[in-house]
Amino acid sequence: MKNFSRSILLLVCLTFGLCASAQFRWGPMVGAEFSNLKFKQDLVSVDQAYGFDAGVVTETMFPGIGFGIDTGIFYSLKGAKVNLGEKYVWSSEGYGDSRLYMHYVTVPLHLRFKWTRMGGFEDYVAPFVYGGPAVGFLVGHSSIGAFDWAAADFALEVGLGVEIKKQFQITAVRNWGMTYALKTKVLDDFSARNRSWSLRFTYFLK
Repeated sequence: MKNFSRSILLLVCLTFGLCASAQFRWGPMVGAEFSNLKFKQDLVSVDQAYGFDAGVVTETMFPGIGFGIDTGIFYSLKGAKVNLGEKYVWSSEGYGDSRLYMHYVTVPLHLRFKWTRMGGFEDYVAPFVYGGPAVGFLVGHSSIGAFDWAAADFALEVGLGVEIKKQFQITAVRNWGMTYALKTKVLDDFSARNRSWSLRFTYFLK
């Protein structure tokens, strides 16, 4: 029991020590988004659409180990082109090729690893990877009456990027929606999840 208590105390001290020496920074982010919808059934064709991201991200790195976390808050425009006119159940109501827009306020939380021991080369270029959940809160959408829209989108993200001169970051991000983003009103089981790729640019303030 005494050894266990000592281990817990040591872990707490290490945690507080890392947090005290952690390097925190933040900066603006903008990005281009290539989004789509994955329906449970292939009843109609769906085409990719284009949107963008914009907001603020933060990064907290623990020195010496290369690990850290990042989070932030940003606006994200997702959607797709859904060809409802291919099925009579919707074409009979006047629906055709519908361009869907979904406006989200997104909050991610990622664990990241950055290569920081490259003999000084990391001062110029440092690659990094990250992954974790992201939740998007729906704040607006297209006025298409054929759909019901979910209030939030829970997703998993992975990213691969490079940091330039310890200030600029370029990141490619893959996003998989884990919950449905919308579903049709006339077919209960015809729902869709978000899928997207993003290319993001971040400038960290000194």
